[in-house]
Amino acid sequence: MTGLVLGVTEAPLQVSLGGGSSAVKLFLLLTALSFATGALISITSFTRIVIVMSFLRQALGTPQLPPNQVIIALSLALTGFVMAPTFSRVHADAVGPYLDDRISGREAYERGSGPVLEFLLRQTRPEDLRLFYELSGTARPVRAGDVPLTIAVPAFMVSELTTAFRMGLFLFIPLLIVDLLVSAILLALGLMMVPPTLVSLPLKVGIFLLADGWHLLVQSLARSFS
Repeated sequence: MTGLVLGVTEAPLQVSLGGGSSAVKLFLLLTALSFATGALISITSFTRIVIVMSFLRQALGTPQLPPNQVIIALSLALTGFVMAPTFSRVHADAVGPYLDDRISGREAYERGSGPVLEFLLRQTRPEDLRLFYELSGTARPVRAGDVPLTIAVPAFMVSELTTAFRMGLFLFIPLLIVDLLVSAILLALGLMMVPPTLVSLPLKVGIFLLADGWHLLVQSLARSFS
């Protein structure tokens, strides 16, 4: 009986952990992307811009024009334009050094939250910030940089809603006057069977275009964050 001998060379199992840092960074990146929608609404200029755009559609009497996709796309483009300086600082001070393994995750968070907090406080009304300090029972800090994000973010969102509705009201009033004038004229002429919107809609669109409304609106929105 012939015996078959199998030679097996045993080698020690080696597990490389060299890519651990990259794996952690990838995990953190995917986690951050999952919160991108919430961050877009809560700590950027997107909320104010999209609300004002929606007010404009209602004031013009064209609730479906421009379509929602166009409003969202334009709001995102303006948000990127307004937030570009803040995002550039965050990348230069925090994200870039962290990806290059020059700073720790905690230090990256502290560096990155600084420009974001500065933007939030610049757009937040003092009374809204004071409200959340009173609700939380927290003592007010001496320096603006010591304001926690848990207070700055909700105060910023309330301020953004107030500012957006105020700008929307300023858009609504002139166009509402056109509606009232058209209704009064049609009533005086005895044309009660003619829908007022049939006449006021082209008038409002024409006035908006003659005033270069889109240019003025975008200019006002961009400068409102300066």
